[in-house]
Amino acid sequence: MSSRQHKNPTTHFLLCSFIGLLLFSVVVFSLLGVYMNRKSRKTIYEVGEIYMAGMNEQMSRHFENVIKLRFAQVEGITSVVSAENSDRESQYEELVYRAQVRGFDYLAICSKEGNFETLYGESIQPINPSPFVEALQQGEQRVAVGVDAVGNEVVLFGVEADYPMKNGEECIGLTAAVPLDYITEFLSLEDEGQLTYYHIIRPDGSFVIRDSNTELWEYFNLLQMQHNSAANQSLSDTGLEGFADALKGNQKYSAILKVNGGDRQIYGMPLPYSEWYLVGVMPYGVLDETINSLSDQRILITLLSCVSVLLLLTLIFLRYFSMTRMQMQELGKARQAAIEASKAKSEFLANMSHDIRTPMNAIVGMTAIATAHINDREQVKNCLRKITLSSKHLLGLINDVLDMSKIESGNLTLTTEQISLREVTEGIVSIMQPQVKAKAQYFDVHIENILTENVWCDGVRLNQVLLNLLSNATKYTPEGGSIQLSLSEEKSPKGENFVRIHINVKDNGIGMTTEFLKKIYESYSRADGSRVHKTEGAGLGMAITKYIVDAMEGTIDVQSTPGKGTEFHIVVDFEKAAAIEVDMVLPPWNMLVVDDDELLCKTAAGALRSIGIRAEWTLSGEKAVELANYRHKKRDDYQIILLDWKLPDMNGLQVAREIRHNLGSEIPILLISAYDWGEFEAEARDAGISGFISKPLFKSTLFYGLRPYMGGEAAKDLVSEKNINMSERRILLAEDNELNWEITRELLSDLGAKLEWAEDGQICLKKFRDSPTGYYDVILMDIRMPNMTGYEAAKAIRGLERPDSSTVPILAMTADAFSEDIQQCLECGMNAHIAKPIDVKDLIRLLKKYL
Repeated sequence: MSSRQHKNPTTHFLLCSFIGLLLFSVVVFSLLGVYMNRKSRKTIYEVGEIYMAGMNEQMSRHFENVIKLRFAQVEGITSVVSAENSDRESQYEELVYRAQVRGFDYLAICSKEGNFETLYGESIQPINPSPFVEALQQGEQRVAVGVDAVGNEVVLFGVEADYPMKNGEECIGLTAAVPLDYITEFLSLEDEGQLTYYHIIRPDGSFVIRDSNTELWEYFNLLQMQHNSAANQSLSDTGLEGFADALKGNQKYSAILKVNGGDRQIYGMPLPYSEWYLVGVMPYGVLDETINSLSDQRILITLLSCVSVLLLLTLIFLRYFSMTRMQMQELGKARQAAIEASKAKSEFLANMSHDIRTPMNAIVGMTAIATAHINDREQVKNCLRKITLSSKHLLGLINDVLDMSKIESGNLTLTTEQISLREVTEGIVSIMQPQVKAKAQYFDVHIENILTENVWCDGVRLNQVLLNLLSNATKYTPEGGSIQLSLSEEKSPKGENFVRIHINVKDNGIGMTTEFLKKIYESYSRADGSRVHKTEGAGLGMAITKYIVDAMEGTIDVQSTPGKGTEFHIVVDFEKAAAIEVDMVLPPWNMLVVDDDELLCKTAAGALRSIGIRAEWTLSGEKAVELANYRHKKRDDYQIILLDWKLPDMNGLQVAREIRHNLGSEIPILLISAYDWGEFEAEARDAGISGFISKPLFKSTLFYGLRPYMGGEAAKDLVSEKNINMSERRILLAEDNELNWEITRELLSDLGAKLEWAEDGQICLKKFRDSPTGYYDVILMDIRMPNMTGYEAAKAIRGLERPDSSTVPILAMTADAFSEDIQQCLECGMNAHIAKPIDVKDLIRLLKKYL
């Protein structure tokens, strides 16, 4: 009870304090708003006064310059025409001539009594003659406004002069005049669009020049009436008392007048050479809107500030009561996040533990079995094969984890190089053959309209994308299923220097659910369920694939139906690479293409026609035999027949036997397949097959595959390129690991090559430098070595002054296998890159290429 009593006064105090602070804040902010509003209005008026003073001063100087110029012209007349000339008419003619030359429209001489005798133009008379004549009598220059005989207003310029007058009166001055518009236009008093406008008035308030704006005319009329009546009671309500005094005293004047409900800033000052007074008026219409808008904004901001402060205080007040609960909520969230992180880590480690232990168990178990049956050659061979497959799978898992780590840290980069789409596709087909064969799957490759085979791309990453998609297709497609890889080309929207490549990977496997498709590109994601419990993988392949495609500025889409299969569609724009122009033309042979895939037949026939061959096609082996027999009877045999290995009715070998039986052995019959030729070469030769062309059927693949059958030197050259003897070749291996040296030595010794060992980069450089020119045929260079790295050794070798330093092939053979590592190897002068663990086929392929 006492606790509650203690709590209520505290709450009451806080509430009262809050309300008091609220009221205090409202009052303070309101007073601040009012004060700042008045201060801003006063400041704006002061700025307006400064602006008006400057504008009037500028106008006054302008007026003075104009008047000085005209007075100088009038004095020029008097200085040229002498008053002592006895011939009065000649004087008048000379005066008129000089006035006309100087642009005056009127000329007259003035007597002491104020009479004007016109010499040129209409007769003129000052509107207020007394001050004008008085100034002339005193020898002063004076400007005034007058009228001519027809009532036009003119500006008079009078200077002292003594010329004879016709009426015999005494002359006191010469007066020249121009229309009043001259002054108005010269001073730009009637320009539209100005912020200010001007009147010129006399001391009595009468107008000399008045603007078309009439809002102050009544005020000036009041000034004139007050001047004439000598009464000032009518000015008390207008605030013009000070203005009237300034006019009388010929002084400057500034004030704010209320006119038609709005403020007007007026500024007056006397004009030189006259009794005139310049009055500038600046309407505050636009400024009033700005001031009012500024005031409204200030009030709004003040209110918003007040509300913001109150909201902040309210939040602080509420925060005070909810602090403990929020802390508990944060602790709960942190605990839940820790549990989820621990669960995700445990699941990933469990998956990786299973996926890593599975191939490791196979490696350890097969090694033990091979040791136990060391004398059983077939058993050992079988164990080693399984160890190799498990090792490659384990390496793939490790590579995926490393790639994902680089992706998540933002360090995975692409290395652009010139690649051949044909070579990439052929390499992928070769790699996939063992997996496809193990599950007895049907694997086919479609090439449609690929005219640009050489492009700029990261070949390693493109291989990785294709392998990920095809490996998944193989994994999740049951035995006997079908997998299809398709490539097609179209124009790129990026321009003529680019080509758009479409890549499709399709299978008829188990498919994926709609729920899983939503997270297919997430890291460590795998489809759940009993369907895939025997399928190994870390769940990183598709995340890596998506990242690489995005880095290539391409797109990847997937369509899948459970139980029916999956299709991935990749679209990438590649820059075209300059390729060596080869005139791909073959004799106009009649050729027959036999394959159960209609699209392949059409695309192959189109490619053959583009290199000069007349191609027909059929989807059936029986139809092929029928067509060959028909041609034979007409004595118009096919020059070459292309046969697919697997046909629905009878396979390619059966078709070849039938054709050989009917036609003999003259016609070359070539087998086309995506499978390894070595697996069935002997059987194919026995069936009468002449040769083999590997799918995919690029245009260049068909050309180089058919060219040997042209006869002549071309065929001889092609045959001579098939095998390269590596015996007596001397290879220098830079490798700091003795076990790696032993492995490489055994692998290359079987090929007949002679291998020398350099324990680090420094020793490698010394051995090459001390060897005779051309002694080493190739250098295999590790990267991470003591004393001198492979990068440094390669640069040093390329920098030696000997003939073979720039030509000897240097191949990087290292476990640093990322794209940036490959790029750095090439930048250091190396020719190519091989990743550890060493793939013997890749190593032999590169050695043959450079030897």
